[in-house]
Amino acid sequence: MRVDAALQKGMVVIVAAVVVVGVCTFSLEKMLATYAVGIVGIAGILLPDWEFFHQDFPQWFAFMRARRATAAAGRSPASLRFRLYPLSSALITLIYGFGLFQWWMFVSS
Repeated sequence: MRVDAALQKGMVVIVAAVVVVGVCTFSLEKMLATYAVGIVGIAGILLPDWEFFHQDFPQWFAFMRARRATAAAGRSPASLRFRLYPLSSALITLIYGFGLFQWWMFVSS
């Protein structure tokens, strides 16, 4: 249910951003670009299997059954969602930073 609530809140934020961009720029192309960037951004945060990515980097390439691994480690799946790993955090920051920069350059031009 938390993912559904986060998706609904994200969609409301995207709609608000699209309206603001539309009112400020009067451009349908920029509104559509803002919507597309927002949808891709939400999909990149909410859809990945975070239990799989919240392990050491060399283990990303090995097969893993998420439920068995979390039960063996004694951790609940909810606690894995909020653990920070430097490599995955840096990679996500780099990708989203570049995407937001390109979006801003397009909208502000």
